[in-house]
Amino acid sequence: MATKNNETSNIYKFLFGGLAGMGATLFVQPIDLIKNRMQLSGEMGSAKAHKSTFQAISNIIRKEGIFNLYKGLSAGLLRQATYTTSRLGMYSYLFEKFTKKDDTPGFITKLILGCTAGGFGAIIGTPAEVALIRMTSDGRLPVEQRRNYKNAIEALIRISREEGVFALWRGCVPTIMRAMVLNAAQLASYSQIKELLLKSKPDFFETKSVKTHLVASTFSGFISTCVSMPVDITKTRIQTMKYINGKPEYKGALDVLTKVIRYEGFFSLWKGFLPYFFRLGPHTVLTFIFIEQLNNFFLKGKGL
Repeated sequence: MATKNNETSNIYKFLFGGLAGMGATLFVQPIDLIKNRMQLSGEMGSAKAHKSTFQAISNIIRKEGIFNLYKGLSAGLLRQATYTTSRLGMYSYLFEKFTKKDDTPGFITKLILGCTAGGFGAIIGTPAEVALIRMTSDGRLPVEQRRNYKNAIEALIRISREEGVFALWRGCVPTIMRAMVLNAAQLASYSQIKELLLKSKPDFFETKSVKTHLVASTFSGFISTCVSMPVDITKTRIQTMKYINGKPEYKGALDVLTKVIRYEGFFSLWKGFLPYFFRLGPHTVLTFIFIEQLNNFFLKGKGL
């Protein structure tokens, strides 16, 4: 009977992770689109389409309409249903397995668990990631070059048919790298900061309070943004690249990094920092608040 209860609990860990990520995406999808456009602006030393985040927002609304800020929402939700469900569920499962009686895993262990969960989630979520990047960046292309995917499912079907099934995992290596770096930073830092808050001011920060989750996830979002952006821009460039005369624009992740630094400058690796943070920060905050509240609701329903 205990085993059955544990299995049910583990299923809910995965389910809550996905639901929390999807709920957060409904709020931050426009910021994700702006982030992708900023990362592709000025590619290979070309003229920048957007000089700032605010100009990017203005240009997109003026040229494409305000509702296009939510373009790619179906792919964003599918990404959360695959990637976030698996990574947060796996992390929660591993965290519980490595927690000894009255002793949580150390920071290094949390980093390793975060990397493992991130890599696992990235492999499952890469097809939705490819669809999301293409759908959110489509509006920057000339009309005749746009892919015009109607939704995430059509995007996956067309990519498979037109470019081959393995194209769904294009940029899988940098996606895995990004996920491992991001999750190690995000999940480990969230757990560590939350732990520090509870120990430093137990009367002010309570385990189940939204206030605790908000502070811990805000710091976690900032740390995650700083360390993961260079890998994220690499992933974005590879997943949107086209083939010219049968040759890809980039040979791989290292080629992207080299060309970005050479033609656009070292700090271009953090291009779009503001929308990235405002996307990742609130998404981190909302995801952890949703998942913690779902867990509390579940435990309350079980009378625990």
